[in-house]
Amino acid sequence: MSAVLQPRVAPLPRTAVAQLGRLAIASLHTELALAPKPGLVTPFDSGSHDDMEAGTFLRSLFALRHYFSDIAHAGADDAPFDVLRRHGIAAEAAMRHATGGINTHRGAIFSLGLLVAAAAACRREGLSTSGAQVCLAVQRWSQSLQDAPLDAASPGQRARARHGVAGVREQAAAGYPVLRTLALPTLRHALATGLTRDAALCHTLMTLVAELDDLNLLHRGGRDGLDWARAQAAAFLAAGGAFAPDWRPRLQQLGAAFVARRLSPGGSADLLACSWFLLQQEAA
Repeated sequence: MSAVLQPRVAPLPRTAVAQLGRLAIASLHTELALAPKPGLVTPFDSGSHDDMEAGTFLRSLFALRHYFSDIAHAGADDAPFDVLRRHGIAAEAAMRHATGGINTHRGAIFSLGLLVAAAAACRREGLSTSGAQVCLAVQRWSQSLQDAPLDAASPGQRARARHGVAGVREQAAAGYPVLRTLALPTLRHALATGLTRDAALCHTLMTLVAELDDLNLLHRGGRDGLDWARAQAAAFLAAGGAFAPDWRPRLQQLGAAFVARRLSPGGSADLLACSWFLLQQEAA
């Protein structure tokens, strides 16, 4: 009896893989350039951060430019999760070397890296490249994600354990429901109804802040700080968000209040960059 032949998957062109890496870096740069962003670093101020400014982020992005291309190639080659993890560990070391030990992009190295690999895998397998499908494709590594060791000493993991909330690992293992059901629909709607790119991104950022158990907010402000930030974001949205004509000065005023409390929604910012990447890669 002849063996059953398995369908062959055509190799993904290297130019298409490299483009995913470039889109990832461009998405992180788009998030950095966005303003106003309460508590977060922009080209105009350092938000609630004393140890970093826009230049720190730019040095980090330059150091990470090969990482996103490498992890795209790993996804296109159907590499096991351990290969992706090694790429991420090396990327974090490169980031810290470039920034003098400052954590600018650790969350993005994890989440955006997985999404880049998943986007490449979807292309290789001829699957839909919709943002939602790419998020779901991350579930192919769910078991490995749950089995991988945690860095219990990291501020985010300490906050996660102290307050009993889910983190990015759980989001990834579930196929990033916060991106599929909240961030991407919000961003699509804002753009489709005529908001500028920056207004749509700011509106989406505040939608994430209002709903997410942001570990950076928990680390900096505890449960009270998180609850305060979520309430402020919800009030901004209830008043029209970026659809209101006075949204920019209101968001700038809110930013001053975040800085006064030393609060920074870094987890929400990472997911905003992921959302922009997911939209951009659909057309790639």
